[in-house]
Amino acid sequence: MPQSPQNIMITGGAGFIGSHVVRLFVNKYPESKIVNVDKLTYAGNLNNLKDIENKPNYKFIKADIADLDKMREIIRENDITGIIHLAAESHVDRSIKDPFTFARTNVMGTLALLQAAKEYWDTFADKYDGKLFYHISTDEVYGALEITNPEGVKAPFTTKASADDHMAFGVEFFTETTKYDPHSPYSASKASSDHFVRAYHDTYDLPTIVTNCSNNYGPYQFPEKLIPLFINNILQGRNLPVYGKGENVRDWLFVEDHARAIDLIFHEGKPGDTYNIGGFNEWKNIELIKVLIKTVDKLTGKPEGTSDHLITYVTDRLGHDMRYAIDSRKLQEELGWEPSLQFEEGIEKTVKWYLDNKDWVDNVTSGDYEKYYDKMYSNR
Repeated sequence: MPQSPQNIMITGGAGFIGSHVVRLFVNKYPESKIVNVDKLTYAGNLNNLKDIENKPNYKFIKADIADLDKMREIIRENDITGIIHLAAESHVDRSIKDPFTFARTNVMGTLALLQAAKEYWDTFADKYDGKLFYHISTDEVYGALEITNPEGVKAPFTTKASADDHMAFGVEFFTETTKYDPHSPYSASKASSDHFVRAYHDTYDLPTIVTNCSNNYGPYQFPEKLIPLFINNILQGRNLPVYGKGENVRDWLFVEDHARAIDLIFHEGKPGDTYNIGGFNEWKNIELIKVLIKTVDKLTGKPEGTSDHLITYVTDRLGHDMRYAIDSRKLQEELGWEPSLQFEEGIEKTVKWYLDNKDWVDNVTSGDYEKYYDKMYSNR
């Protein structure tokens, strides 16, 4: 497995999860060179990394991962020996409107990276020794799960229960061997990219790892996603649009816990293997929204429930999966990882960050940073 120091390429490192991974690796491994490759689309923002942008072991390159020649150049010129691949189009609603962009970035972009890495690593005398292509995927590739067990007993969706607590209810979970069953253009594109990663391992012996993670939340998340969108809407007194009846269930994980898991798996995971990353932390959307309202009202000095009237039920999303739930016991038992925060604790930490960083929110919602990057990198 990869050992520090080395030259690590992190794709999508200006995005939500990617920026947390870049920060962790830059600070934790000062002897390694961390190369952040990001196209800087609407969801990529270098302001996410202001605190480490001048570190001597950090380098940023604006590039499109689907540009095979550019990926070859970056990997060769920076002597890349490890790749952590996070770059992806990830918003389901956008994928429904524009599936071709998702196929290009998520499928062809992953394929370009795989091929560029393979070609460069093939030139080494020891070939793939000490090399790793680590691909980050999603739980959505598995499809959907039922809300109740066969006996009709409801699972403890609004509490952070242990794995044993959940299993005692006879509740089904996604495991590393669950059959793929994607239902949206987004999840279909990620499923395809996962298959290409595994195909390169099986065909060429390229050392790869795939992880599938549950919903992330925390600082620096672009406010089109549920939690930052609703925090911002509550603060602005805007409606909180809830799909259907709000009964869809998701498993939530604090982004810094995901970054820790990525670090652990990159250094100690088994090439060719798959690991699920989740928190056994399931919430119905409507219950999560009520926690958000309660937390924002409390931290802004309003009586509890002041913003309840903002909840507005809207027509359900096309192909909206009812429940995702990750069984991450393999990661916990084999590598010793576990989430560090209770959900309410993580939500309060997240809300406080957005309250303390209103300039960041205003900047990304205005889109001004995109115009700045377009001009800054137009001649490069």
